[in-house]
Amino acid sequence: MSDDDFELVHGSGNVFRDFGRPNADLEQARAIIAAEIIRTLDGRGLSTREAEKLTGVKHSEFSRIRNVRLERFTLDRMITILGKLDEDVEVNVTLRPRPRAASGGELHA
Repeated sequence: MSDDDFELVHGSGNVFRDFGRPNADLEQARAIIAAEIIRTLDGRGLSTREAEKLTGVKHSEFSRIRNVRLERFTLDRMITILGKLDEDVEVNVTLRPRPRAASGGELHA
């Protein structure tokens, strides 16, 4: 196999969706908020302990976020943590219609 034998596939913009994860949009949103929390900590040179003193959020929670162990976090909790770091948070939701799965029957009103 030569270097020319490959196919370039463009992703959807959501790696979790590309890998078929069941809650892909939620995981993507949490990853984006986690990246902002990490960017804020790094930008201010805050350790997890310093962030705890500043926000009241346990340093172990910041450690989980830094290590991208986000399964324990709800999206609203992560947004709250970002707010406690004195960051303004704006959430935009874009709704896109999804194709409906064939159900074998139709719904009638």
